Amino acid sequence: MALGDAVLLEIEDDGTATITLNQPDRRNALSEEISTGISEALDEIEGSDARVVVLQGSGGSFSAGGDIERMTEAIESDVPADDRVRRLERSTNELMTKLVDFPIPTIAAIDGAAVGAGANLAIACDIQLASESAAFGFVFRQVGLSVDAGTSYLLPRIVGENVAKELVLTGDIFGADRAKKLGLVNHVYADDEFDEEVDAFVENVVSGPPIALRHANRLVGEGLEKSLEQALTDEAVAQGIVFETEDHAEGVEAFLEDREPEFEGQ
Repeated sequence: MALGDAVLLEIEDDGTATITLNQPDRRNALSEEISTGISEALDEIEGSDARVVVLQGSGGSFSAGGDIERMTEAIESDVPADDRVRRLERSTNELMTKLVDFPIPTIAAIDGAAVGAGANLAIACDIQLASESAAFGFVFRQVGLSVDAGTSYLLPRIVGENVAKELVLTGDIFGADRAKKLGLVNHVYADDEFDEEVDAFVENVVSGPPIALRHANRLVGEGLEKSLEQALTDEAVAQGIVFETEDHAEGVEAFLEDREPEFEGQ
């Protein structure tokens, strides 16, 4: 399924939804077309039976961040700063909010560069899987800009305030191994095994109980913002919902029968 030419969407029968950024000649920079396409793809997925979302780039890049062509046009055309801010809020900001809050688990498959806003697009997902040749960097300073696309919210929550400041003040580009040490990615796979390893990881998530995993994913994501008392209360409420599902009954039965459960999402 094509959402324009900039973003492709495929929803498989097993519940895997794959969003592919498809402007390789621009290294999948976050153009308005790509931002809008991802947002529309998420809307399409939310109304489907998808169990997990995979976000990936095409042509050897995940996403090279901000749309430099659009920045150049804005400078040459002397577009007022207020108009540029409104454009940012309308496209990138709305997309990042939707992605962070998305109810279905999201996995970033990072093969190639994920820099600037593209790095934020990756870390806004729930899980990050990287190839050995992946590269990361919060490089806003290189084009004379402060940070955007959720950097100040997402990055310090993962790496801590002091490391986050280092990454944005230096704008260093670094490899997948350092990204893993910093906690920015969950796994790093050899380039020639990347697709196979991503498929295996996704299959593992897809085979789980969708309703229970959505609640678990949401609760963990919200946990840092809550007191222990509130977290325990919210967990109990979620379990009350999940106790009523057929998947819970299937899981218990499968455990007692020493077999793999077959979860149907009901």
